[in-house]
Amino acid sequence: MKKILLGTVALVALGLAGTANAADLGARYTKAPVAIPAPIYNWTGFYIGGHIGGSFRGDDNNLLGGSSDGTFLGGVQAGYDYQFAPNWVMGLEANYSFKDTNSNFANRGLGSVTGRLGYTWGPALLYVKGGYGWADSRFSNGFGGNGGRDGYTVGGGLEYLFTQNWSGKIEYQYFDFGTVNFVTPAAVAGSFRNDEHTIKAGINYRFGWGGPVVAKY
Repeated sequence: MKKILLGTVALVALGLAGTANAADLGARYTKAPVAIPAPIYNWTGFYIGGHIGGSFRGDDNNLLGGSSDGTFLGGVQAGYDYQFAPNWVMGLEANYSFKDTNSNFANRGLGSVTGRLGYTWGPALLYVKGGYGWADSRFSNGFGGNGGRDGYTVGGGLEYLFTQNWSGKIEYQYFDFGTVNFVTPAAVAGSFRNDEHTIKAGINYRFGWGGPVVAKY
C-alpha cells in the first residue's frame, strides 16, 4: 500500500511540474500586443484655397461720414510651407480678397504677399505673418492717388489639418496703405488714413509634396 501511495504522489508531482513548465513557456513566449501608432503631421508642401470674411475700416478711415460697418469679402490664396526643427513651420503665401462694395470711398480689393512663421503641435498650427500689401483703391470724387496703392500687412491665425490633404483656418490681417489726399471741393480738402482690418475663414487643399503623414511607433 505504501508503494502504491508513493507512486501516486510521484505521478501527481510530475504532472504538476509539467503543467507549470508549460505555463512558464506559454507566458515566456506570449506575443506582445501591437501598439497603436501615433500620427506625425507633415506641413511641408504647396497648397491652394479660398476664404470668406469681413473687412473693417480703421478709426481714422472715415472721411465725410462714410460707413464704418463691415464689408463682406471673399477670395483665394496659394502658398508653400516648410516644416523644420521639428515643430516649426515657415512659408510664403499670396492672397487676394474681392470686397462687396460699390462705394467711391472704399478699397475694392485687398491683396498681399507675406511670409509666415508658425508653431505646430499635432494637427494644429499657430502662426504670424507679415509683408507686402496692395489695395485696389479706385477712388473718385476728388481723391488723389486713384488706382492701386502699396502698403504693408501683418496678422496671424490658427490652421488645422483635418486630413493629410485638407486644412481649415481662421485669420486676422491688418492692412495699412498710408494717407490718401482729398483735393476737392476746397472747403473740405484734407487727408485720411487708408487702413483696414480683416477677419477671414478659409480652407486649403494641400498637395503633400513634402511626403505623406507617417506613423511613429
